[in-house]
Amino acid sequence: MAKIVVITGAGAGVGRASVEEFARRGYDIALLSRDPQRLERAAADIRAKYGVRALPIPTDVADAQAVEAAAARTEKELGPIDVWVNVAMATVFAPVSTLTPREFERGTQVTYLGQVHGTMAALARMRTRNCGTIVNVGSALGYRSVPLQSIYCGAKFAVRGFTDSLRSEIIHDHLRVHLTMVDLPAVNTPQFDWAKNKMGRRAKPVAPIFQPEVAARAIFFAATHRRREVWVGFPTVKAILANRVAPALIDRYLASAGYCGQLTDEPLPENAPDNLYHPVSGDYGAHGRFDDQASPRSWEMFTDRYRNAFWALAGLGVVGCLSLFARGRRS
Repeated sequence: MAKIVVITGAGAGVGRASVEEFARRGYDIALLSRDPQRLERAAADIRAKYGVRALPIPTDVADAQAVEAAAARTEKELGPIDVWVNVAMATVFAPVSTLTPREFERGTQVTYLGQVHGTMAALARMRTRNCGTIVNVGSALGYRSVPLQSIYCGAKFAVRGFTDSLRSEIIHDHLRVHLTMVDLPAVNTPQFDWAKNKMGRRAKPVAPIFQPEVAARAIFFAATHRRREVWVGFPTVKAILANRVAPALIDRYLASAGYCGQLTDEPLPENAPDNLYHPVSGDYGAHGRFDDQASPRSWEMFTDRYRNAFWALAGLGVVGCLSLFARGRRS
């Protein structure tokens, strides 16, 4: 029998790419997002391509009752949930001085509380069966914040704190539920076209950029391997480690580079739609408009996937070098 996965933010971006990845692996999928038409198209696509069952459930993850209802419907129509993936997010590109309390509230409700709601709905069911996996999607920006994204960065920091607290509780309760977190780099998704933007110029991801399929493969890997955390892409590793070494220096660097690095020279169209409160209609998929700049693979993710073999080869290399050195000393 096929396994069941629930994916939030499934209508576009990393969520949509994750739907494709899990369907390709034979999973039946419940797709959660706000736009009904986009969900229906995504569900029809994977049914036709992979022959899996797909259940689109229009859901605003900021609404805890709606998420709980989606979980109940999934188990009723598809079966017990094996994997729950929290991807949905919302943000605003703007300095704090121009943001409103309501914008902070909404962005936090979706990006942080959406993951809390999903995790709670999944865990309530997995706890009774004492099995299952929950994947929370984080970001390098959950370790090293950048200007113009205080809502998103704050929410991702919160996701990390929540996940670490819950992980200890799961260990304390001796549950065989696996909780993991996948931290992403800059990804080529539609968020840079539909995130609310008060800067007057179109937003862009900070290079190097990765395709959403890279993130999706990492999410699937985290869901099927016992990793506490997965860092995707060397930029994520670099941002996390560099911030531990020289945070004040990075503060000053980002004070200038953090602005121009996230904005193009293109003016933002007047009355540009945004998805903070309502979904943006249109034929959006996994990819954004940066295909010509985005990498389809991550060397760091490759080494993480095969880390045992990688370290074994590295160890053999060290042993070989020491052996040659010792032989040279004897001669």
